[in-house]
Amino acid sequence: MLNVYDLTPMNNYLYWFGLGIFHSGVEVHGMEYGFGAHEFPTSGVFEVEPKSCPGFVYRRSVWMGTTDTSRAEFRSFVENLAGKYNGNTYNLISKNCNHFTDDICKNLTRKSIPGWVNRLARVGSFFNYLLPESIQASTVRHVPTYPAFSGELKPEFQMW
Repeated sequence: MLNVYDLTPMNNYLYWFGLGIFHSGVEVHGMEYGFGAHEFPTSGVFEVEPKSCPGFVYRRSVWMGTTDTSRAEFRSFVENLAGKYNGNTYNLISKNCNHFTDDICKNLTRKSIPGWVNRLARVGSFFNYLLPESIQASTVRHVPTYPAFSGELKPEFQMW
């Protein structure tokens, strides 16, 4: 499942036009996996209870298909993928949470996430190329509000 969250109340209006500013996470084997920004050169990939990502308002789930990947194989896959998604490389336009979930879905189900989930980033990338470098969208920088990965699974929130 792809779990989609609203980042702004404006989505209540934008959604009907195929637009919106969304966060997404992929639910596999009873947990949800997402990607977020922080200032450190360590993974921004995290694990939470499905449909309960802190700081976001759950909107809906989208069925993406099934996978034959075991829980252990999936965890290994996510750990490897997490190395490509450091928190300090998060970019609203070119490397956001929706790019992460799209990577997972393509690998597990051979399907991309629905276009509307990351449409504003694609539109933004077009305009980003037109803007002077000094004001182009760049990495979001803030201290994470979630605990760092300790190697031990916690049911509420796990950072890789």
